[in-house]
Amino acid sequence: MSVRPPLAPTAPSLPRRHALRTLGALGLLGGTGTLLPLSSAWALPPRTLAFPRDFGSHPDLGTEWWYITGHVQAGGRPWGFQLTFFRSRVDAAQGLRSAFAAQQLLFAHVALCDVQGQVLLHDQRMARAGFGLAEAALDDTSVHIQDWRLARQPVPGQSAAQASRYSAKLQAADFALELELATTQPVLLQGRGGLSRKGPLPEQASYYYSQPQLAVSGHITVRGQKLAIDPVPANATTALHNRAWLDHECSTALMHPEAEGWDWIGMNLADGSALTAFHLRRHDGSALWGGGSLRAPGASPQVFADQEVQFTPLAWWTSPASQARYPVRWRVDTPGRRYVVRAQVAAQELDSRATTGAVYWEGLSDLLQLPPGGDALDDQLPLVGRGYLEMTGYASRLRM
Repeated sequence: MSVRPPLAPTAPSLPRRHALRTLGALGLLGGTGTLLPLSSAWALPPRTLAFPRDFGSHPDLGTEWWYITGHVQAGGRPWGFQLTFFRSRVDAAQGLRSAFAAQQLLFAHVALCDVQGQVLLHDQRMARAGFGLAEAALDDTSVHIQDWRLARQPVPGQSAAQASRYSAKLQAADFALELELATTQPVLLQGRGGLSRKGPLPEQASYYYSQPQLAVSGHITVRGQKLAIDPVPANATTALHNRAWLDHECSTALMHPEAEGWDWIGMNLADGSALTAFHLRRHDGSALWGGGSLRAPGASPQVFADQEVQFTPLAWWTSPASQARYPVRWRVDTPGRRYVVRAQVAAQELDSRATTGAVYWEGLSDLLQLPPGGDALDDQLPLVGRGYLEMTGYASRLRM
């Protein structure tokens, strides 16, 4: 999952007031200064996802994102990274004939976490699709905003569902990512064959697949210093070094009216498994809906039903910027297994109000195995995986 955008002008890190002025000019604000709906909700039918076509954009659906998180060693130090491209359809503009009509809006977020320095760097962009400025291809993953790009390449001799290579290049204000990401496993279809429920109502669902256990190479640049990603040590557990996770999701609507936000994890496990777990929260913190999956190497995924996943907060961090209070340590209960999720850096809040309008927490985290009778606050629990934790709706209710 990722944070869905509602808005868009054409330059990086625009002030919120400028974004609202631009939306008014585009006709996307109602008379009270509130956003007009970008798309109407309707129930998605089950269908078989076909690749490489479904790697591409789905402009008839209201919301879509390509989301990659991962961790690497570079310059002998650990780093976490996140990059996300979003697309939003503007229903109100679909009948407009002008080439300047903002029928599709594109957004991007990028972040780099310096684990050793306990610092998070991030940047953002947005633009209307067209004129070569921003595009999301239909036939495969190829999306860009200006010179920020993510693209997929086929692997000769292998089917699209079995193997892919991705390249990402994003030059931000204080850092840059130049990454190559290679699949090591087939596509993981989330939910029931790629249709993932996000609430009790039929329209609260998405088409959703993941590419877990991506092998990462390339470079990162931090304040002018270009660092090559270190090779995986010969005696290391491969799945805990230089690994990434890709989600691609599209929908017409996700959020139940009672939902305040969500908590989500995507974890690459040391044994090659892939764990997804999420729940949507009400305002009082109670769970509204949950789900996820666990796929062992070479096996079909075990899909978690609602009520089979439980998130229990154990420790918190308060943002000095937003005053939001985020759980940075969780116990996560899944069918047959219990885990502890521990943030590597507490301060991983992102302020994306200049683009998607949200303040949220997205951060590199460890996955610890919690044995029966174990203490969830014990930092000596065995490390079994690593990935990203996403938390929304803590600074303010997430509106989708």
